[in-house]
Parts: sequence; structure tokens; C-alpha cells
Amino acid sequence: MPEQEAHRGRFIHEIRQAARIHTSQIEDACLDKDCIEDLRVYLTAQSQVALDAAAGARARSAELLHVSIDVEPVLYHRGHFTADLTFFYRITGETVDLGLRPSTLTGLAVFSKRVVLEGGESGAKVFSSAERRLDRRQLYRADLPTCVVEAVDPMILTCRVAESCVCPRSGLGPEIPEAIGSLFEDPLVTEGEGKRLLISLGQFSTVRMERSAQLLVPAFEYTMPEKTCTDDLGTPDEPCELFSRVDFPTDAFFPESRGMQQVLSEQRTGQRGG
Repeated sequence: MPEQEAHRGRFIHEIRQAARIHTSQIEDACLDKDCIEDLRVYLTAQSQVALDAAAGARARSAELLHVSIDVEPVLYHRGHFTADLTFFYRITGETVDLGLRPSTLTGLAVFSKRVVLEGGESGAKVFSSAERRLDRRQLYRADLPTCVVEAVDPMILTCRVAESCVCPRSGLGPEIPEAIGSLFEDPLVTEGEGKRLLISLGQFSTVRMERSAQLLVPAFEYTMPEKTCTDDLGTPDEPCELFSRVDFPTDAFFPESRGMQQVLSEQRTGQRGG
């Protein structure tokens, strides 16, 4: 107890002043593990021609490009909101033909989901000078919470080729933002294809609802950067100089689920017990 009181006294003594900060308060959050089966890949025109002439295909990589978020209040359930999430993936693969050189396949896959989270209630509408562009929809959404999605690139589970469906709804593709479509060299094929590339992905993500909050927190000294700015990273003629500036990757030699400090602590405990 005396040591705790002394530590608390030193802590209070070091506090210089109280600082008022603006931050985001998390109202609700969740994590998800989605298994997305047979997701259609909208290939570029050149890739679609290669797939139609191929015997099969395999996927090489899947990159998460963007997550589009739309927040709306839940009717008759105050303080709760729905978040419609749309994930856009760049899929890269190659054709499979016995005796022939494989062709590269590139396309877009789109996955949508909805989550319901508590977002709190606020009678104030929030506006900011950072919003340079006036959007008609934003005029009715100034009191909504902010939805934040954190996700990693998905895991490729399976990939297969299927014949294109001739049903009436087969040509209905998703709404692709212009910025997403511009990332591909050729236009994407959404209808009239002979074969379809279907991929199954495993997606890990977290979703949270936030609202702005003003807090009063204890502050210590003002801080200044300790590192000197430099543009000298070494030259190709000095590879050892460049290598000497790279820190040793200690954490890479230990399991990710157990930090280095924990391992060393366990070793010390074992030595003492022995």
C-alpha cells in the first residue's frame, strides 16, 4: 500500500495540466468470420476470352480493394443501426491447359453483408469544415454514427469454373463504382460470358460504431520528435550501409501468439523454479 500511494503521488506530480481532446467513442463493435462460397468473379474482357477457351482455372491471389459502408437507423428500435457493407476484391489467377502456357486472369469479386449494431442516440447534428463536397444524402445523415470496418485480405479456399447460366437474371451484375472499375486495364464483363470463374473466400473483419466525444484527460509534457529527418537510405553502391539500418526482426523468430517478453518471462520462471 505505501508503494502504491507513492507511485500515485509521483504520477499526479508529473501531470502538468488537463488537456481537452476530441476523439471517437466506440458505441458497439463485433467481429466476423465469413465463409463466402462460389463468389462470381467478373473478369476483364481479355481474361474472359482466355477463360472461355481454357479447360480450367486456378486462383493465385485475392486482394481487398475497398469496403463500401451505408448506415441507416433501424425502424422501431431506437439507438440501433444497420450497416450495409460491400467488399470489393481484385482476383488474380491463371488458366489451366495441358501442354499450353497459362494465361493470366484478372477480375473483380463483390460480396455484400449487413450487420446491426448499437450506435447510441444524439440530438445534435455534426458538421465539419473538412467536408468540402456537399452531398445531398449527407444533409439527412448528420446525426448518424460512424461505421468503421477493419479487414485483412481474404483467404482463398476453393476455385472452380462453371458454365454460364442462361436464366433471365444471369446478366444482372453489381453496381461497380467508377473508381473501382478504373483499377482494371480492360472493361469488366458482366454478361454474355461463356464460362464463369467462381471462388470461395474466407474473410476476417471487425465492425464498430463510433460517435464523436470531447474528453478531458491528464497531460504531461509536450513531446517533440526525437528522430532527425533524413532522405539518405543508402545507395546501391552501399548495400551493407543500407542493411545496417534495418532492425533485427526478433519477433519473427518467435510464435506470433506468444510475444518475446512472455517467452523470456517463462524461461526465467522455469530457471528460478529449477
